Amino acid sequence: MEQAEERENVTLPFSKVVASRLGGETIALCYQCGTCASSCPVAKITPRFNPRKVIKLSLLGEKDEVISGDAIWLCCSCYNCQERCPQGVEIADVIYALRNIAFEEGYIPPIYSEFASALLKDGRIIKVSKFVEKKRSTLGLPPLKPTGVEALRKILSATGFDKLQKKEESR
Repeated sequence: MEQAEERENVTLPFSKVVASRLGGETIALCYQCGTCASSCPVAKITPRFNPRKVIKLSLLGEKDEVISGDAIWLCCSCYNCQERCPQGVEIADVIYALRNIAFEEGYIPPIYSEFASALLKDGRIIKVSKFVEKKRSTLGLPPLKPTGVEALRKILSATGFDKLQKKEESR
């Protein structure tokens, strides 16, 4: 997207950038009714996340505030907002689009970066401890099979994820 913008020497409004991304297509349909916020289990327990506010800031072009903050990372992807939106705004999908933009621009919570590194290295987000391996055998469970990291790396490479993660790790 940035290359197209640079070629034309035109900077699209942030809401149009979001709308041009997979998952962000419906953002402009929002008329700020608040159904999403009243349906959101995360918004009920913390004022740090309000899907209505995230959408509003995005529509107003407050890109830096949206992508550099932690709000977009607090969505639990329950889809309550999306199921109840009277305008058909795919709010959880918009949040995914915003996360992708944030990630591409270097805004990612450290825990997600650690997960990504572990996924690329071991094929699992969390390393399986010796304790867990022993516990599996005492419960009569078979040992865990290797993850097939090479196949996973090919998939992540095909999607460009590996390059984004390397860029993130070098920061």
